[in-house]
Amino acid sequence: MTQQTTGRRRGLPVAEALELPVMFDVWPTVGEALGIGRTATYQLAREDALPIPCIRVGRQLRARRSDLLTFLGIREENGDGARAATRTPLAERTTESTGE
Repeated sequence: MTQQTTGRRRGLPVAEALELPVMFDVWPTVGEALGIGRTATYQLAREDALPIPCIRVGRQLRARRSDLLTFLGIREENGDGARAATRTPLAERTTESTGE
């Protein structure tokens, strides 16, 4: 992942999100997707405050593609073997259960 030279974080394009491996390092991928820097990413991970679960593997902090895609509202569809993405409606992305 590269950062623009203007100092602004560019986010994570849908195509790149779909091409992520099943598990990846929290930095820079999660930080870039959320538009936050390295220090903030690790601080939130340390406080268990990132919006997706992190998994410690030795000294590495890893995340799952499925968790990131769900948080970003990207539904991965594999109809004919090709990857395609659709946006998940906001109502389906809420984390609170309505009890229904």
